[in-house]
Amino acid sequence: MIEQQEEIISGTETLVRKLIANLPNGVVKSYLYGVLPEVIGFFWSVVFALIVYAAGVRVISVLIKLIRKPFELRGAERGVIQFITSLSKTVLYAVLLVIILTLFGVSTASIAAAIASIGLAAGLALQGSLSNFAGGVLILLLRPFVIGDYIIEHTHGNEGIVSEITIFYTKLRTIDHKIIVIPNGVLANSSLTNATMSDKRMIHLNVGIAYSDDISKAKAVLERIVEKEELRLKGEETQVYVDDLGESAVILGLRFWVATGDYWTVRWRTLEEIKLDFDANGIGIPFNQLDVHVVQS
Repeated sequence: MIEQQEEIISGTETLVRKLIANLPNGVVKSYLYGVLPEVIGFFWSVVFALIVYAAGVRVISVLIKLIRKPFELRGAERGVIQFITSLSKTVLYAVLLVIILTLFGVSTASIAAAIASIGLAAGLALQGSLSNFAGGVLILLLRPFVIGDYIIEHTHGNEGIVSEITIFYTKLRTIDHKIIVIPNGVLANSSLTNATMSDKRMIHLNVGIAYSDDISKAKAVLERIVEKEELRLKGEETQVYVDDLGESAVILGLRFWVATGDYWTVRWRTLEEIKLDFDANGIGIPFNQLDVHVVQS
C-alpha cells in the first residue's frame, strides 16, 4: 500500500513539474518548485486517508456483526452484547485512526509514544470515565440487572426500564418514555432496587379506618376485594391484619401476590375498589381536617 502510494505521488509530481516547466522563469516558478513535493504528498495523503476511512468503516461494520453473531447464537444477554459491541467499536476505530496517521508519515513508534503519554494524562484526567468503564464490567459480571428490568437507583432517585448498557453509561426508559442516562460507576457503587428480577411481586397496601368503625367488617371487605381479583396468584398467601393504631385511625394492612407484569394494574384497581366498597359499607377513611371558627366581637 505504501509503495503504491509513493509511486502515485512520484508520478503526480513528475506531471506537475512538467506543467510548471512551461511557466516563465521567476519567483512564482521557483516557489512552486520548492513547495511542490510537500503539496503533492499532502494532497494524496488526504485522498488515501479518505479512501481508507470509507473502506475501514465498512470493514468495521462487518467485523462488529461477526463479533456479535457468536453471542447472539448462544443466547447471551442483550446487555452483554451491547457492551461488547460498544467496546469493539472503540478499539477498531482507534486502530483505524492509527492506520490513517501512518498515511501522513507518522511513524508507529511515535504513535505508540503519543498513546502512552496521552493514556497516562487521560488516566489522571478521566478517572470518572475509567470508573464508569469498570462499573460497566462489574454490572455485566455480577448482573444486578439486565436489559428489560425495572430498577430504582437510590442515590438520585432515578428509576425506569433498562434499555441499553454501554461501556460508560446505562440508559433507563421511564414509564412516560423519557430516557435517563446514568454513569455505570454510579450504578455499580450505590444501592438500587430491581423491581422485576422476580417473576412475582407482593402488593402491600395500608388503609386507615375510623376508631368507631367495625374492624372485623372492614377486614371482611378487604378479603372479598382480594378474593374477586382475577389476576392475583391464588396459590400464594393473602394477609389482612391490623398494622397500627394511629393517632386518628386504625391502620389495616393488606398483602397478596401477583405476577410482576400485573403489579401496577392490580394495585391501582385494588385502591379504587377499597374506596368504593368502604363507601358502600359505611366505612369511613379518616383524613386530616381543619375546622375554622370565626368569633365576632
